[in-house]
Amino acid sequence: TGEKKKKKRLNRSILLAKKIIIKDGGTPQGIGDPSVYHAVVVIFLEFFAWGLLTTPMLTVLRQTFPQHTFLMNGLIHGVKGLLSFLSAPLIGALSDVWGRKSFLLLTVFFTCAPIPLMKISPWWYFAVISMSGVFAVTFSVIFAYVADITQEHERSTAYGLVSATFAASLVTSPAIGAYLSVAYGDTLVVILATAIALLDICFILVAVPESLPEKMRPASWGAPISWEQADPFASLRKVGQDSTVLLICITVFLSYLPEAGQYSSFFLYLRQIIGFTPETVAAFIAVVGILSILAQTVVLGILMRSIGNKNTILLGLGFQILQLAWYGFGSQPWMMWAAGAVAAMSSITFPAISAIVSRNADPDQQGVVQGMITGIRGLCNGLGPALYGFVFYLFHVELNEMDPAENPEKGAKPNMANPTDESAIIPGPPFLFGACSVLLSLLVALFIPEHNGLNLRSGSYKKHNNGAQSHSHSSQGGPCEGKEPLLEDSSV
Repeated sequence: TGEKKKKKRLNRSILLAKKIIIKDGGTPQGIGDPSVYHAVVVIFLEFFAWGLLTTPMLTVLRQTFPQHTFLMNGLIHGVKGLLSFLSAPLIGALSDVWGRKSFLLLTVFFTCAPIPLMKISPWWYFAVISMSGVFAVTFSVIFAYVADITQEHERSTAYGLVSATFAASLVTSPAIGAYLSVAYGDTLVVILATAIALLDICFILVAVPESLPEKMRPASWGAPISWEQADPFASLRKVGQDSTVLLICITVFLSYLPEAGQYSSFFLYLRQIIGFTPETVAAFIAVVGILSILAQTVVLGILMRSIGNKNTILLGLGFQILQLAWYGFGSQPWMMWAAGAVAAMSSITFPAISAIVSRNADPDQQGVVQGMITGIRGLCNGLGPALYGFVFYLFHVELNEMDPAENPEKGAKPNMANPTDESAIIPGPPFLFGACSVLLSLLVALFIPEHNGLNLRSGSYKKHNNGAQSHSHSSQGGPCEGKEPLLEDSSV
């Protein structure tokens, strides 16, 4: 208890020192003092812009890659995810030296750069999306920004606010984009999304103050950074040092791999294979997103108190298996809606995993363990979409030349190169592969102890951590990521 009080006093002193340095010796170069609300506005505008493009993007994807659409979609998002996984630690390390504002500007600019290309040149649009993964790590910089300006006991609440904003932007924007697309055409939607992205960039330039004062940084811009800190595989190499961490990381990998693949292809699958209209896809995103937020706030708290942490994880994995199996065998729209409700309940899994990690790890080990889990999820964001696209390709699930949504009287049927293929029975083969992966994850999770002290002490890490304290806080974004809505738009 005494150590916790000392840490709180130290954190309070550091935060006060930062504010004094900004007011007296630094130039905030923004409106007001750095706050969580600056981060919230940046996140909302970026993801709102991308959410508007949900419907036009599906149309452009089908028109650009009429053959092997799902395979190309998986490869595009797979390359983007792997590049983000490799670059996120380096960008975080550089932001510790050069400040957050410049990297917020950099990440938002390159993440939104493909938007106007959707109408100018679709081929360049998809090429730039793939390459933008190098800088598409806005969340990492935002978490570091929040860590700079909050005390430790305030951080989880601040991360929750950022996640809630992310969820709100994706709940509203696809429906707005679908309506505008039908009423005024895709071109207007792309122009509007581009304007919002430019507004976000201008907001960062004009209104966002730097959260890391110059006097708190190394002496010069040429200051060396820790390459251990910038190594994306550094956290993964620590996985085997504790059996409990190993079990948790395997559970996360096996459960999040199909989830990441689902993010990249599910809207396209609903639109082209099941026959959802653009308006129905937008409504589906909104309904399941709202249900997911309720599940992660109200239902999760009740379950954690009533059945415990570990049983909540197992229940969430059980819902995920049911959801994926239903997606795999379902061929009617009502089945997708029913499975979507189950999917909302499955979103409790990762917050429960983050909680069990937080409960078992020592205070000075939180960043290490959460960083490992974040690294595992980053790796899945690259592998999952590619895996789903490849499985769709293996089972010859392709798109017809006629968009089912544009020709509803023909009905929605699975599109196959060979009508006698196995996929006539299984409309969505990757989802069944995902259900098998999550089943293995559930079996591994059975062996996770409810209470166990994690021991991942590393002298080199502690030395590094002292030198880059603010970035280690950004690794604790893991719990926040778990609060993202189920239907995350992976194009962002």
